[in-house]
Order: sequence, then structure tokens, then C-alpha cells
Amino acid sequence: MEKIKASMRESATARWIALALISLTMFFAYFFVDVAAPLQSLLERNHGWSPETFGMLGGSEFFLNVFAFFLILSGIILDKMGIRFTIITAGLAMVIGGAIKYYALTEAFAGTGLAAWLDTFWVAVPSSAKLAFFGFAIFGIGVEMAGITVSKTIVKWFKGKELALAMGLEMAVARLGVFAVFRLSPIFAENGGVVNSVFWGVAFLMVGLLLFLMYTFMDARLDKEIGADGTTEPEEAFRVSDLWLILKNPGFLAIASLCVLFYSAIFPFQKFATDMLSSKLDISIKDAAAMFSYFPIGAMIMTPFIGAFLDRKGLGATMMLYGSILLTLSHLIFALVPAEAFTPLIAYATIVVLGLAFSLVPASMWPSIPKIVEERFLGSAFGLTFWIQNIGLLAVPILIGWALTASNPGVADAIAAGDMNIKYDYTVTELIFAGFGVLAMIMSLVLKAVDKKQGYGLDLPNKRS
Repeated sequence: MEKIKASMRESATARWIALALISLTMFFAYFFVDVAAPLQSLLERNHGWSPETFGMLGGSEFFLNVFAFFLILSGIILDKMGIRFTIITAGLAMVIGGAIKYYALTEAFAGTGLAAWLDTFWVAVPSSAKLAFFGFAIFGIGVEMAGITVSKTIVKWFKGKELALAMGLEMAVARLGVFAVFRLSPIFAENGGVVNSVFWGVAFLMVGLLLFLMYTFMDARLDKEIGADGTTEPEEAFRVSDLWLILKNPGFLAIASLCVLFYSAIFPFQKFATDMLSSKLDISIKDAAAMFSYFPIGAMIMTPFIGAFLDRKGLGATMMLYGSILLTLSHLIFALVPAEAFTPLIAYATIVVLGLAFSLVPASMWPSIPKIVEERFLGSAFGLTFWIQNIGLLAVPILIGWALTASNPGVADAIAAGDMNIKYDYTVTELIFAGFGVLAMIMSLVLKAVDKKQGYGLDLPNKRS
């Protein structure tokens, strides 16, 4: 006990420095996730990428995580090999995958034998997109592995302390990356096209990898102080068979279901939001991207305050319900308010409401998982949650890209023919997003009922008195 009391995590300065290092890397990771999101129209007009292709790009990030079970494997690796090994592996995968995606969009790739070979099959999709899908899938392994590792890292440093606040601050910094990408990516694209935006995204990932390396020295010192060896947990060792125990847990199933439904109406929407606002308000892509950049700002500001409230007062399960309601309301406004009545003021207000929803649910959900599962397989529980989430994040962008084309017959052909004025109507796609919000509301109620029956204490404060 004396060792634990004297360890670095009892130092507020050390805890917050550790949090800053891993949070800044997630800032760069989130920047790269959406680096092409404000550039949908440029990809369509300059690279021949249809809405379906753009949607598949968004889904490709999660392909290997879902179908090759890399996220579940990532959770097992985290529990078996420890934080340091996993976090460096994640950082390297992000850089390698990002570099492949960058290369796919360069002129150097266009004339290669690989490009010619890729053009021999699946001819509806350009070779640049096929290689970009592959690179983004590798990046996706890294970013999701980083996500679960960062979550377990925060629990390691902040359990019994400012856990929800720390997770809220990490999410806030990461979402600042979303703000930055919607501001900077169109500017980068003005000076070199989409490929220049992706280049800067890769450069940021390399900085993030260096920050992860710096963190590992702190983690090694903490493990030495508390007597851990850095490769195994001091408690009973995790077994692969414990995955079944996690999947049998009704609280885990409820919160994982809420996770996939909620995020399916957030992250895929981010990829189409710029073009949606541009179409509905009849403004430029750059102005639409700047407008949507305020979405993560509300979440960034509110999430730490919500986390602090949850640490001291609780009400986590209730917050998830309120966030799901606001999510649904936002998408219904985007869908049902006619274009002639949809003013910039309404757009900004709706974006703020959506940002508040994006604060309430994640800030409440992620600190709730340690209350539901045992710490010895916490990494695998986070991995399973992310895997289930990734199923939605893989399928929904593809669904939205298909629905956008199907509900706008002839628009893609007109754009391919050079029509610079025609716009997409996003009503159907926004109703799909609203449907996910309704299902998230239902699952929030289910989670509250399960919490009441099982006594997890999701509405109780996180901070021990």
C-alpha cells in the first residue's frame, strides 16, 4: 500500500501530463480520420469518386477491425501484452496506413503497374480509392487500438479519482482535432488538392507517434513503482474464455448496443455534413466546412464539465438518455426543415444541439464500462465495445452513400458530366440518421432498466469520497 500511495498516479501533475500526451495523439488521429470529410465534392469532381465510393472510404476504416476481428484481438493484446506494447503498435499502424492512403492519391501512384492492376477489377471504383481503402483500413486498426488503449490508460491513472473528467478532457482534445480538420483541410486543399490535406494529416500522425513514445517512459516508471512488470496485470490474468463472460453481461450488451447506435448517427454524419450544409444552404464547401467545424467545439467545451459533474454527482445513465433525445432532434431538424426556411441561424443552433448530444453520451458511457466489467478484462471489454461500434461505422457510411445516390437519381451522372451547380438532397439520409437516434433512445431506457436490476451504479458518482 505504501508503494501505491507513493506512486506517480498520486501526483496530480504526473496524471495530467500523462493525459496530455495521449490526448494530443488522439487529436492528431481524429484529424486524420476526417481529413477527407470536407472534401467530398473535390474527390468526386477531381478524382472520380462517387458518393458510394466516398461512403466506402468511410466504411473501409473499420473493415479489418470488423471482419478480421482486429479490434477483439487488440483488446486481447492489450490485456496480455500491456499498455506500452499496444500503444506503440497502434501508433505505427496509424502512420503506415495513413502513408498508404496518401500515396494512393498522388500522381506518382497513378502511373504505376499497381494502379493498372487495381483497375482490372471492380471497375466502378477508381484504383486510387481501392488503395486508399486498404491504407485507411490499416489506419483503422491503429486508431481503434489506440482508442481502447487510451481508455484503459486513463482508468489506470484516474480510477477512484477524476475518471470521468479525465475521459471527458481526452475526448475534448480529440474533438478539437475534428474542429481543426474542418477548418484546415479545405485550406490545405486550396494549395495542392486533396493530396496536400492528406499529407498534412500523415505529418500530424508522425508527431502523435512521438508523443506516444514519450508516454511509454511514464508508464514504465509507474509500473515499476507499483510493482507491475508492464506485460501482465497484477490481478488474476485475463483468459480468452473470459470474452464469453463479457458477452453474457447484460449491462455490457446494453451499453455496447447504445454505443453502436449513437455513434452510427455521429461519425458517418461528419463525413457527409459539409456537403449537406453546402447543398441545403447553397454555400461554398469551404464555408460549409467552417460552419460545421463548430460542432465539436460545443462538445469539446461541455464534455469536461459533464465529466466533472458525473464524478461528483453521477446520473450517467440518465445523461445517455438525454443525449440520445438531442441527437434525434438534431437530425430531424436537418431532415424536415425546408431549404427555404433553413437559415444559417437554424443550422448553427442545430449543430450546437448535436454537439451537446455528443458531449452527454460519450462522457457518460465510457466511464460506465469499468462499473460493469471486471478490471482484469477491461481492455477486452473496451475492444469488444469498439468492435460492435465498428460494425455500424463500417456499414452506415456505405448505406448513406447508397441512399444519397438512390434518392437523387441523375445527380451523380450530372456531376460526372461537369455540372457545377447541381446539388444533392439529404432528406432521406438525415431521416436514416434520426432513426438511429430513436433506437439509441430506446436502448438508453433498456440500459437504465438493466442498471436498476443489476445494481451497477451507473447513476452514482465516479469519484470516491
